[in-house]
Amino acid sequence: MDRTILNLRERPEWLEQAAEWFHAKWGVPLSAYRESMAACVRGGSSVPQWYLTVDGATILGGLGVIENDFHGRKDLAPNVCAVYVEEPYRCRGIAGALLEHACRDMADLGVDTLYLLTGHTSFYERYGWRFLCMAQGDGEDRPSRMYVRRWGA
Repeated sequence: MDRTILNLRERPEWLEQAAEWFHAKWGVPLSAYRESMAACVRGGSSVPQWYLTVDGATILGGLGVIENDFHGRKDLAPNVCAVYVEEPYRCRGIAGALLEHACRDMADLGVDTLYLLTGHTSFYERYGWRFLCMAQGDGEDRPSRMYVRRWGA
């Protein structure tokens, strides 16, 4: 496997395939992904950003950094969102490498603190994330875990 992590802003030719891939994984409207990814490619701001791990023309995994990942804590921003690795490629370090790459890249863009809302209870701690608090996701019955990662901390 010859995997590569791509910053979508540097590889805009991946925009349509990436938007369709994330839409298929999360069910968020395709137009929302296209709009966010187009803003990433246009630049001018550190957020949003989108990252992919690919092997040739195949997307193995990806994640985004957006202002708010559909929760009530608007003060906790920006947020890592849509973290996903295709099932056959899990447990191979892809998610960890994507998370590390995104944190490093965001720090290079002047953002050294990121937040992440999840139902996972221990996965993100392995990659330097720290539990911060519970937060209510939009449309969810119960709060989810909010994590924080400060680059270099």
